[in-house]
Amino acid sequence: MTTATAAAMPEARDQTPQQRATGLIPLLQRNAARTETDRRVTEENIRALTDAGLFSLTVPRRLGGQQTNLRTFLETTSELARGCGSTAWVATLINVCNWLVGLYPERTQQEVWGDDPHARVCGVLAPSATSREAEGGHVVTGRWGFASGSLHSQWAAVGIPLTDSSGRLTDQGMALIPMSDLTVEDTWYVAGMRGTGSNTLVADEVFVPAHRIMSVSKAVTGAYGTERHDEALYRSAFVPVLSLVLAGPQVGLARAGMDLVSASLAKGKGISYTFYERACEAPSTQIQIAEAAQLIDTARLHLLRAADDIDTWAAKDEYMPLPVRARVRMDTGYVARRSREALDLLLSVQGAGSFAEASPLQRIWRDQETGSRHAIVNPAISGELYGRALLGIEEQVTPLI
Repeated sequence: MTTATAAAMPEARDQTPQQRATGLIPLLQRNAARTETDRRVTEENIRALTDAGLFSLTVPRRLGGQQTNLRTFLETTSELARGCGSTAWVATLINVCNWLVGLYPERTQQEVWGDDPHARVCGVLAPSATSREAEGGHVVTGRWGFASGSLHSQWAAVGIPLTDSSGRLTDQGMALIPMSDLTVEDTWYVAGMRGTGSNTLVADEVFVPAHRIMSVSKAVTGAYGTERHDEALYRSAFVPVLSLVLAGPQVGLARAGMDLVSASLAKGKGISYTFYERACEAPSTQIQIAEAAQLIDTARLHLLRAADDIDTWAAKDEYMPLPVRARVRMDTGYVARRSREALDLLLSVQGAGSFAEASPLQRIWRDQETGSRHAIVNPAISGELYGRALLGIEEQVTPLI
């Protein structure tokens, strides 16, 4: 079956990434159930996003990408989530891992995209591996769980401990490894975000040259390996980017819920066991819809404020100070909470029928409940670290700020 994507159409060439994402919503909605059943994003979706340039938002222009700012990134992935949460999550993780490659030296970037400008990268930051120093690099053995997008990627960026010749731990690193050097174990059996294919990557004695290893401790302070200091996107603050991108699909999923419930109300849905033949005429429905809409607006405003903060500091070539970085972590958790609350209200408006297997609303709910529990999104931890930053307490709960 041949699919005409937005990017393939002449009239779409001047569209923004957000507009192209909006144009793909009907396709993503049609394929959402199949994506979930297959436990991987359908190839039709992958082709459509590739043709529309939505996997290359963070690839340098000089290597065939779009090199958008973070606000555009988030607005685009949020739109994709209105069509399919799993597809939006995979697009998010691939784009942010592509961004990570932009922080490496030019030599590394050429290895990834020099021959294939459409190459995609997945990744896991946690250093769940062992490594030993070898001539010109490190030899790595490890397992990395929850590698979203690994079924559609050619490279993986994975966390590793860095050791010296005596075996002493010296740093945490991020190693860039071809997927051909890794094994993917089928371990992703979950309640939500089932189509993300967030399986486990396995490396067994894989040599990684030094130019494909990034120091995470340096990256947290803005010390990157790229020689292209004129490219603002790759001056963006490390942890704020890695955390905030996960909030984009949360807003989109809440908006998807609003789309569905609003359409149902417009068709004249009633309220069982009441005299309301049209639920939209009930003050309780009106109030809940208004509250849900305001929660979504609140989440989006915090999302875009944080994105603008990251873009602004990067544009003026100053590394975002710790209190602002901590606030972005707080914003990330806050967006997730408000988005969940909005969807909860919408589920109450729609009623128990929301949870019928035939209802897309229950899939949206499961996707949001799962995606918003990512460890780096955790609102409680985000609040704790932000509170410490506000009070000037130097001892923190995590180095990832």
